[in-house]
Amino acid sequence: MNGASAVVIGAGPAGLRAAEVIAQRGIHTTIFEQKASPGRKFLVAGRGGLNITHSEPLEDFATRYDLPARWRGLLRRFSPDDLRGWFKELGVETFVGTSGRVFPRNVRTPMILELWLERLDRLGVDFQVGRRFHQMLGSGPYDLVFQRGTKYHLVTADAVVFALGGASWPQTGSDALWVEEFRRLGVPVSEFVAANVGWERRWSEAFLDVADGKPLKNLQVTCSGRSVKGELMVTEYGLEGGALYQLTRELRKFPQIEVDFKPGLSRAQLEERWRADVDPREGALRLWRMSAAAVALIQEIAQPKTLPQWIAAVKRCRIVFERPRPIEEAISSAGGVPWDQLTDDLMLRSVPGVFCAGEMIDWEAPTGGYLMQGCFVTGTIAGEGVAKWIAKAH
Repeated sequence: MNGASAVVIGAGPAGLRAAEVIAQRGIHTTIFEQKASPGRKFLVAGRGGLNITHSEPLEDFATRYDLPARWRGLLRRFSPDDLRGWFKELGVETFVGTSGRVFPRNVRTPMILELWLERLDRLGVDFQVGRRFHQMLGSGPYDLVFQRGTKYHLVTADAVVFALGGASWPQTGSDALWVEEFRRLGVPVSEFVAANVGWERRWSEAFLDVADGKPLKNLQVTCSGRSVKGELMVTEYGLEGGALYQLTRELRKFPQIEVDFKPGLSRAQLEERWRADVDPREGALRLWRMSAAAVALIQEIAQPKTLPQWIAAVKRCRIVFERPRPIEEAISSAGGVPWDQLTDDLMLRSVPGVFCAGEMIDWEAPTGGYLMQGCFVTGTIAGEGVAKWIAKAH
């Protein structure tokens, strides 16, 4: 587009998507990535199966984010169906799992990334890896300084997309070192906190011998009056799992949960299934069909003796946590550039021509496809914003 150029900083899902959208508009696009290869966070997200989005209706989908009203508008600009269509165009079919989550069919994440990078190469996107963002100068076009080893390089661009991630998984490049530079530019940044992370609770050795690494399935978990269905996993440091991830915001304010191990059965139904001649622990295992790990957890926390105590513990087992695990271990983080600093096209209000995408924006969602969808949404919108900005300027 008349010799215009754009720079995308960060080669995670949001950055790659932004670069793709910009390059499709005929704008020369260069991606700068501090790691030795692009897409590292995309590859990490695909360990154990790449959950790309969720199949639930858009109205329900938006409620999984911290600001549903805002996300309804964002998701209309690049919906879960649009993302599935994007994968199909890449040559990757998708399917809906039993939980409603959406996955690629019979294609592993490294191959998907390879197909994506080949598409970007055909679009003429230039990759510069091993280059860390250092500083931004000027007021449009912008001079960007990158560091490689002990040397510094200056690059000029008409528009810039920052997609440098939050503060989780620093080994992939999301180390939040960009925050200081943004604040120097006068852009406020909210403090990063862990999201989708395990919580610490001390266990006895006897309990860990039975339950360490074991899943606790088909639960209802409540925190601060909000209840979710899901699973937990016992770890040597405490608990982790999807049910906790859905309650992250509540847990940060009130770090304890109540677990209903049998949400499909009332207290009266549990009592009806009981036999007086059965040992309580054996009854929980055989008559209530609870796992050995779940029974051990109840004994660890509530130490029930009588049938009423067992029923009470099964239906409402209160677990108090000490603290969340370190943010470096979190699947994602909350915090970053506040929404009020961005236009509808995700351009910084105080730095025209500079856009943000992905987890460096202050948003939060649980696992289940919502994180990947959020990165593709913001990457798409930022890329479209760059194209509009350059078209206007030229």
